Amino acid sequence: MDAFYVALRIVLVFYLITPGSSTCLTGCSCTDDNLGRSLLCMETSMRNIPEDIPHDFTKIRIENCHLTELPRGSFSKVSALEFLWLNFNDITLMNIQSLDGLANLTELRLQGNKLTSVTWTAFQDTPKLKILDLKHNRLDVLPEHALRHLPSLTYLDLSFNQLSVISKDVFINWPLYQTAEKAWGKEGLVSNVVMGLHDNPWLCDCRLKGFVEFIREVSPPIILMNSYLTCSGPASKADKFFHEIQLKTCMKPVASAQETNITLPLGANATLTCLVKARPGPTFQWMYPLKIIRGFVATETHIDEETFTSQLAIPSFHLADRGLYTCMANNFVGNSSVIITVNINLPPPVSMFSADENVHIDIRISKQTVYGITLEWYAVTGNPAETWFTIHFGKYDSPKKEMTYIGPGINSYTVSDLLPVTKYEVCVTLKNHPPTEGQCIVFVTGSDISELEQRARLIHIIVIVCAMVLAVPAGMYACTTEARFSCVDHCVNLWRKRRLHSKNLQGTERQGTFDSLQAASDENLCRDSEDKPKKMRKSEDRCKGGSAAQLY
Repeated sequence: MDAFYVALRIVLVFYLITPGSSTCLTGCSCTDDNLGRSLLCMETSMRNIPEDIPHDFTKIRIENCHLTELPRGSFSKVSALEFLWLNFNDITLMNIQSLDGLANLTELRLQGNKLTSVTWTAFQDTPKLKILDLKHNRLDVLPEHALRHLPSLTYLDLSFNQLSVISKDVFINWPLYQTAEKAWGKEGLVSNVVMGLHDNPWLCDCRLKGFVEFIREVSPPIILMNSYLTCSGPASKADKFFHEIQLKTCMKPVASAQETNITLPLGANATLTCLVKARPGPTFQWMYPLKIIRGFVATETHIDEETFTSQLAIPSFHLADRGLYTCMANNFVGNSSVIITVNINLPPPVSMFSADENVHIDIRISKQTVYGITLEWYAVTGNPAETWFTIHFGKYDSPKKEMTYIGPGINSYTVSDLLPVTKYEVCVTLKNHPPTEGQCIVFVTGSDISELEQRARLIHIIVIVCAMVLAVPAGMYACTTEARFSCVDHCVNLWRKRRLHSKNLQGTERQGTFDSLQAASDENLCRDSEDKPKKMRKSEDRCKGGSAAQLY
């Protein structure tokens, strides 16, 4: 038994002589001093936070070890930890609970890492933190409530980062600043707060106005390591100190254009200009009809601190390019837009025919649908492969007809959605030429009957043509503009008499199609019996030169 106690004493003495040697991490060194036990890992192959760190360390220093992140609960087992140095690693990510369990932490140094942002709410778990060193990272944003959970902080180093714009509210909302400012005013003695904000690319425009004013007025208990903060931009303020500049309040964009209604010739090169006043400078966007198909180039110019222009270049203006062009300007305060209407000035029609040359166009109604017709035409031209036509269509009494351009090689056109019991006129001319005699058809639609009724009974049609033979859809009457309406009325009456007479002839009735339409001569239809009164003869004479077709 005595031998056992002797051996136990030897082991304890050996442990006290070489403290921590049995529990230190591989590749690291461990020491004890008056501040407690320390872990030092320098330039090791460690790439992750070890999970087996002993819980009795009060100081941990892991540097140049290529750590890439601080995961959740990285040091939660080391509850006694007060000093944590993780400088010069490759840390890019900080978990929201990476500092969980570190209620005694007073110093955190993350200098020389690759952090672009910090999870500021993670500091809820470190209420005693006094020193926070974040210099030489890549931080570009500092939220307004970033310091809310750092009430005990006395040292904050954000120098050598990528901060360009921050609000003075970051510091106004800082509980420590509010408390210290009141205590300093009452007692004249409180702990100073040292901050490092130098060597950041500060963008000195209206967004930085509040922060610049705060820095100018800053006084103890807040002390800047370097109070000569300089501007990196814009160009007019580059390299100037904060105390040398005056910044204006931000302003939403106001867009305008010198010309909002422009007429351009076909094929011209055009430039649309949009002028905007804004603080800070806006982003521009142009919207126009063919943006997806024809993407035009827009260039922006900075005229002065608050005046900007955007120019949209339109090469070789096409007919399809006409329309509304909207210039939109936007900054964080608001947005504005201006609309420019672009029209086209069409040149006079160019034709191989002289203005007074009468080009003969044969036109006919070749097919019917339930509520429409199909036109066919034939024209003798010198160059059919390059001849365009214009369809003029509308109600007969309408002074303005709808025009449709038809390209070369096409000689038919369908008109649909016709109204019942309506008088229409349709003309075919050379492109951009007005209708002339013999190039139009006037027709009247019949009563609005259903398709079933159309199929259930025979419908008879009279077509009066004085210049050509026409086939006409069922339920319609048509004649060229050369026909006189007295002739129409007379021939309709004659047709009705012949129709009544034909019913008395059994077995002689014959149905036909449009393809089998035969034009009867004016001797067969318009000529009456010899015993008719001469008055009726005169009416027939007015129909001379016309022909009629009967459709079943």
